[in-house]
Amino acid sequence: MANLTAPRMITSMLGKISPRRGAEGLFVTIGLAIILTFIFMAILAPILAPYDPNETRVGGLYESPNPKFPMGTDRLGRDILSRIIWGSRTVLIVTFLSMVLSSACGVILGLISGYVGGKFDTILSLFMDSLYAFPGLILAIALAVMLGQGIIPVTVSLTVVYVPIYFRMIRGEVLSIKESLFVEAAKAIGAKGKTLIFKYIFPNVIPSIPIVLSLNAADAVLTLAALSFLGLGLPAHIPDWGFDLRMGYGALTAKIWWPGTFPGLMIVLLTLGFSLFGEGLAEILNPKLSRR
Repeated sequence: MANLTAPRMITSMLGKISPRRGAEGLFVTIGLAIILTFIFMAILAPILAPYDPNETRVGGLYESPNPKFPMGTDRLGRDILSRIIWGSRTVLIVTFLSMVLSSACGVILGLISGYVGGKFDTILSLFMDSLYAFPGLILAIALAVMLGQGIIPVTVSLTVVYVPIYFRMIRGEVLSIKESLFVEAAKAIGAKGKTLIFKYIFPNVIPSIPIVLSLNAADAVLTLAALSFLGLGLPAHIPDWGFDLRMGYGALTAKIWWPGTFPGLMIVLLTLGFSLFGEGLAEILNPKLSRR
C-alpha cells in the first residue's frame, strides 16, 4: 500500500464521489443535501424561527396546523415550528460533538494499541470489547442516569458508546498495515514510532473514518431521541425533538397528532440523511466496487 499524506488521501476520496457512480453517488448527494439543510436551519435558527421556542401561549393550546402556525402548537401553546428549528441546533451540536470526541479518542487509541501491541494492546482491547458488548442504547441509558441531564453529560454518554467502534476498526487496520513493506522500509531508515504511526500508518486508515462517522451519527440521532423520550436526555428548557416527541405521544389518544408527528419526522429525516450519506460513501470507497 503506497504511503499517502492525509490531504492527498482526502482529495482522492472526494474525487471518487461523482454522479458516474450511479446509485451510490445519488445516495451521497441526497444524504448530503438533507444534512446541509438541517445545518443551515440550525445556523439560521434565530432568523428562521418565528417565535421564541420556550414562549408559552403564543397561540391557543393544541392549535392544529394553520397559516399562522404551520405545524400547530403544543400543550403549552408554544409554536412547534420554532421548536423544530431550534431543536435542530440542539440535536446537531450533541451529535457532532459526540462524533468528533468518539472518533478522536477511538482513532488515537486504536493507532497506539495496534502499533504497540503486547500487554497494553491486550488490556485495552479487552476493555473496549467489554464496552462494545453492551447494546448501545442500554449503555447510553446507564451513563445518562449516572451523569445526569444536560448537553455535556449526554455528549459524554454518546461518546463512550461509540469509542469502541472506532477503536476496533482502526486497530484491525493498523495490525495489517504495520506489516507492510513501506512501514518496514521506514523503520529501516530510522523512523521513530510517532513518525511511523502518524505519517505512514494514519493516512492509510483515513478512508474508513468518514464512513463509520456518518453511520454512527445516524445512530447517535436515534439514541439521543431515545434518551430524551425516556426523560434522560436534555432539560425541558432546551428545545429537543426527542423531548417534544415524548410530550406529543401523550396527546395521540385524543387524536392530536401534530405535536408528536413533526418532531418524529425530523428525527427520521436527519437519520435518513446520515444513513444515505454513509451507505453511499461506503459503496463508493469500496475497492471491489471501484474495479467494476
